[in-house]
Amino acid sequence: MTKQDALAALAAPLPADENQRLAALRACYILDTPREPFFDRLTALAASIFDVEIALISLVDRDRQWFKSAVGLSASETSRQVSFCAHAILDDKVMVVPDARKDRRFAGNALVTDAPFIRFYAGAPLRTFDGYRLGTLCIIESHPRPGGLSDKETDMLRHLAALAIHQIEKGW
Repeated sequence: MTKQDALAALAAPLPADENQRLAALRACYILDTPREPFFDRLTALAASIFDVEIALISLVDRDRQWFKSAVGLSASETSRQVSFCAHAILDDKVMVVPDARKDRRFAGNALVTDAPFIRFYAGAPLRTFDGYRLGTLCIIESHPRPGGLSDKETDMLRHLAALAIHQIEKGW
């Protein structure tokens, strides 16, 4: 098995409603737009509240995840194949990965084995009014958090994601 085959095997499956989800994402006209203060404030707030190195508003496109806002990460996008957020949009629940090295979905992921050396990840889906999960508001650390998130922290992350999707849907 080639390295590319191994990456593909670990990539998140496509949601059942992928074509409609992508149409909903495109209808927001947000991909590849300039940074906006509202979204940058949300990610800065998330980084501060959760005391994490990285906070992102990530939108999962067909072949990539694109960051509308990023704190602690200079990249503007990554391949969907290595995207934690592509896994997080498969469910309405907040996805928490206490230690990515111990999670079979991510242990061999280049974002875990190389910079930014993701260990902890938590992502709350950006769910539209119509039910499409376009991406996440996520927080990331380079060290594990064995306890994950408390119920209160999970609720806070969910509320921040709701603010982000509300702004996206109203036309930011």
